[in-house]
Amino acid sequence: MFYRLARDLLVIPFFKVYFRMKVKGEENIPKSGGFIVACNHVSYLDPLALGAASPRDLNFMARDSLFRVPVFGRLIAAVDAFPVKRDSADKSALKEAIRRVRRGLGLALFPEGTRQDSLETNVRPQAGIGFLAAKLAVPVVPAFISGTEKALPKRAKFIRKAQVSVSFGKQISIEGRMPYEDIAMRIMDDIRHLAC
Repeated sequence: MFYRLARDLLVIPFFKVYFRMKVKGEENIPKSGGFIVACNHVSYLDPLALGAASPRDLNFMARDSLFRVPVFGRLIAAVDAFPVKRDSADKSALKEAIRRVRRGLGLALFPEGTRQDSLETNVRPQAGIGFLAAKLAVPVVPAFISGTEKALPKRAKFIRKAQVSVSFGKQISIEGRMPYEDIAMRIMDDIRHLAC
């Protein structure tokens, strides 16, 4: 309930008015059932932009240290985020992700694992997304965000005006017998393709 109130009353109006946000491909988000959205990551604004653009609610993995920040930790937990330990195979986070998707919810992931300055081809995606895609066998929707890297780049202290766009690509069919790293690379390639 709090997720939808915050999104509909605050986040969506802010992105539409301040960032003149454009969204393409919303029809690629499944109407029902669990699914995964895999997106590039260039700014702290990306989860907000993705949540505002998606016609369905999204659950986000967030760095575990963020949940220890007073007030902010409670806020992100209230909008369905859950903690993940970066740079490790966090089994509890993977189990929570599986549980939520199997309940028919949407899961948003950033395969690069952390913010990148651009959509670099030499950055290897985290294998965890390959594991989840293979294990869950649900639709995987690639997404590409642009403009947030100008609105709030790394090391910036203030938000700037910029045009923000979110594109959702066609659902990816995952071959479960592929190595997890190969699945992750396939998903990342589809995200890069949306940037063209």
